[in-house]
Amino acid sequence: MKTILVVDDEPKIVGLARDYLEHAGFSVVSASDGPEALTRARADHPDLIVLDLGLPKLDGLDVARALRQTSSVPIVILSGRADESDKLVGLELGADDYVTKPFSPKELLARIHSVLRRAQTPEGRGQQYTFENVSVDFNKMELTQGGIQVSLTPHEFKLLRYFVRNPERVISRDELLNEVWGYNCYPSTRTVDNHLVNLRQKLEKDPLQPNHFKTVHGVGYKFVP
Repeated sequence: MKTILVVDDEPKIVGLARDYLEHAGFSVVSASDGPEALTRARADHPDLIVLDLGLPKLDGLDVARALRQTSSVPIVILSGRADESDKLVGLELGADDYVTKPFSPKELLARIHSVLRRAQTPEGRGQQYTFENVSVDFNKMELTQGGIQVSLTPHEFKLLRYFVRNPERVISRDELLNEVWGYNCYPSTRTVDNHLVNLRQKLEKDPLQPNHFKTVHGVGYKFVP
């Protein structure tokens, strides 16, 4: 049974989410403020976190930022903040999806199922992977190149993991936006291009003539181990 941590300071929201999630077969734990959310996340090791942004004591964005320093647990933001800038900041911090209040419990459940499916590791593709002189541990979110630690953002890790799971396959920008960011209304496919530039600069010997992260003009990108 998978465990969902629901973080919200509104008891009615927590109760509603708990009812639907438990009926769907999940185990549910909850927290009502930012520090408690971090404590429960570390103690209960949830499979996914539903995270409100407007939390007492510590803002939800700060909670997401703290979680992403040590954990790749999937995060679905559930918030009354409908402003696009909050959505973009949350997704850039490593959240997997963003649902605005008022929300449909059925939609939230569907989003959770979708995020959990994306987070599952296909058979034969473990959390550790090596190509050339690069070694990455996706569970710990750690990467070394030639034995030297290289810092990646949460979405750079997600993008790299998606490429690793789909080697030699041409992947469109739209697919990467949907599968990596989990938000098919993201404003521009330039987001993908910018992240690819960053990966090349960090991991390629010659970023201008990449050996691993190749552009397929007019289509998208391909990862060659």
